Amino acid sequence: MTETVRPTPARPRTAGERRPGSAPAGWRDIRADEASVAAAVADLHRDGITARQGAFEAGWADEMAQDIEAAFREALSRPGGAVGRGPNRYYVEIHPEQLRGFTDLVTHPWVSAVCEAVLGPRYEIVELGFDVPLAGAVDQPWHRDFPMPEETRSHRRLTSLAFNLTAVDTEPDMGPFEIAPGTQWDDEPSFEHGMFPPRDAYARYRERAVRKYPRRGDISARSALTIHRGTANRSAKDRPVLVLGVDAPGAGNAARHDMAVTRGYWESLPAQVRDHLPCPVVDELRPITQKHTIEGLVMGEA
Repeated sequence: MTETVRPTPARPRTAGERRPGSAPAGWRDIRADEASVAAAVADLHRDGITARQGAFEAGWADEMAQDIEAAFREALSRPGGAVGRGPNRYYVEIHPEQLRGFTDLVTHPWVSAVCEAVLGPRYEIVELGFDVPLAGAVDQPWHRDFPMPEETRSHRRLTSLAFNLTAVDTEPDMGPFEIAPGTQWDDEPSFEHGMFPPRDAYARYRERAVRKYPRRGDISARSALTIHRGTANRSAKDRPVLVLGVDAPGAGNAARHDMAVTRGYWESLPAQVRDHLPCPVVDELRPITQKHTIEGLVMGEA
């Protein structure tokens, strides 16, 4: 019998909330003027990361947190539903229908403008998932999320972006994300699997390291090539973070993911979303078995 993923039921909407065809009520900051987008592109090429604070209302992020929690419980209930990315740390990929705010996110003017400016007008949404560092998670090894593409190595072109949205207000003891700005261009002849720098290079990353403390409603965009790690969560709280992966045409990261949508959901999406969503359209969704085996092997079981 085929197992079907049931999207999280949406609660009844009240007056003023988003309905199909209306502007999302969760948008707080929709500025995407030429200057702000140019600044974001400059950040990405210089530092490998940029951000838009307060892009969504905190209540929108709270709904996202509810959907992450439901998907996390479901993933942990079956083999392969969640992959360990270090002790007490998991990654889970989900389908768009499992996130009520998916359309709100991918049509946010700042998100779509940054995607187009960096990746071109035919950018592709290829990944939706989340990381959950639980209480007791330890420092990850420094890493990038996949090997450097030849186009980046030869021409310094970024061919993918990862957008992150925190489900909680990040506090210093919750294992904040740490990144080494400017390292998206580091070549990796000695990187294990093209992703993990040798330990004798760690001093370089520690010197550059910046810890991030996003709040609910903030969005960051980064090159997943920029060397980064999750740090030790010494609190009693989980720190879930949504991940949206976007590619330039031909970047090839879609092969690492299994995102799909049902026919009814596809037909409900605005053309602005369908034009950038190359995933399969199916009669029913199947639970995703995670593919991030290399990270799990090197970082240790959860």
